[in-house]
Amino acid sequence: MAKHPTNSEEPSAETLEETQARLKAGKGVPTPSRAEQEAARKRPLVPNDRKEATKAAKAKEAEARERARIGMAAGDERYLPMRDRGPQKKFVRDYVDARFSIGEILIPVMFAVIILTFIPNAQVQAIGILALWSFFLIAIVDVVILGQMLTRKLRAKYGEKAERVRWYAAMRALQLRMLRLPKPQVRRGQYPS
Repeated sequence: MAKHPTNSEEPSAETLEETQARLKAGKGVPTPSRAEQEAARKRPLVPNDRKEATKAAKAKEAEARERARIGMAAGDERYLPMRDRGPQKKFVRDYVDARFSIGEILIPVMFAVIILTFIPNAQVQAIGILALWSFFLIAIVDVVILGQMLTRKLRAKYGEKAERVRWYAAMRALQLRMLRLPKPQVRRGQYPS
């Protein structure tokens, strides 16, 4: 059965002036009567101006979302989803971001092939499709090699506690560098130790 909060369990929402007045109370200031204290604690369950309260709540949520977005882009552990948390995932992100992966330019190559398919020459279209498939196979080989290298490096650094990160590394390596989230924290060639 749900327990309804009583007035004593609800947190009081004091204004700045009320807090300052309460803190100033001391020697030489009369103690407020019980009726005055109870009146100060009482507040309506529903705000007087619902539209204003809704607007304030939306602004607070938008601020929290913006803080989370900035924190995630910066790689702050508190704002990262569970799949991106931990020192091993950070090592993988930094390693993938430090190297050039063939898969990074896979999307631009796909756009180039799409443009080539609009050319009415069948031979040009066939060459474009063949180039796309060969590029795709090279990207897969690159990702497999990356996964093996990362597995060895993680085992050397973390021992038996090394996580399986091949899929995580592959998905990051196949994205354009500027579209990766969290944003790359290292420059090219700046491999983690």
